[in-house]
Amino acid sequence: MNILGIIPARYAATRFPGKPLVLIEGRPLIQHVVERCQKAKSLSEVVVATDDARIAEVARRFCRVEMTRSDHPSGSDRIAEVAGRCACEAVVNIQGDEPLIDPAVIDAVAGALADSEMSTAATPLKEAAEFDNPNVVKVVVNTAGHALYFSRSTIPFVRDAASRSMAEQLAAFTFLKHLGIYGYRRETLLRLVKFPLSSLERAERLEQLRALENGIQIAVVRVEYDSVGVDVPEDVARVEKLLRR
Repeated sequence: MNILGIIPARYAATRFPGKPLVLIEGRPLIQHVVERCQKAKSLSEVVVATDDARIAEVARRFCRVEMTRSDHPSGSDRIAEVAGRCACEAVVNIQGDEPLIDPAVIDAVAGALADSEMSTAATPLKEAAEFDNPNVVKVVVNTAGHALYFSRSTIPFVRDAASRSMAEQLAAFTFLKHLGIYGYRRETLLRLVKFPLSSLERAERLEQLRALENGIQIAVVRVEYDSVGVDVPEDVARVEKLLRR
């Protein structure tokens, strides 16, 4: 299968403007992400999708760049514009702020597209601090490994352990933390972005709920990798420490 890896990159991030170009160990953040993606065996090519000329100028030094409109409401809409003009069978949407992304996770998400029209990844939630953190998205799956629901709330509600500590609740049930990487069959992606923003998507501010509300199944692959992203300037030193390690 001809699968493109597409990294949507915006300059005007609310919490960290210019984040894709911030230097980490002497190289731009977006370059670290691209180089990790280029190690994945499943991708035919890695592409940066951006509406910003500054990001495009830098990214062209190490990969293909596709310019996009600036009015896309989500990363999926941005990569759909690129997929619509590219000859590919599927795409993997990789977050542009994860310089430590494991290429094996990319390959697992891409591999799930052999039997599914959309895929993503999740890892067991291990940290009590993330248990009720709304920035850590949780997912529940059915016995076939398809997503039932994603939420910023802790799901499911484990009634018999509800009065216990967070650590005890984590021990009572294997909660799954969603990782923000998506695989799409090309035609599925182009169909998905034609749907209006769904009510659940608006409520949770989670774009993947648009797929579930419109009957698109999402295969969830379980991995051990846990995402390490650059969300705010203070994260740069933490990531540099991990890279040196």
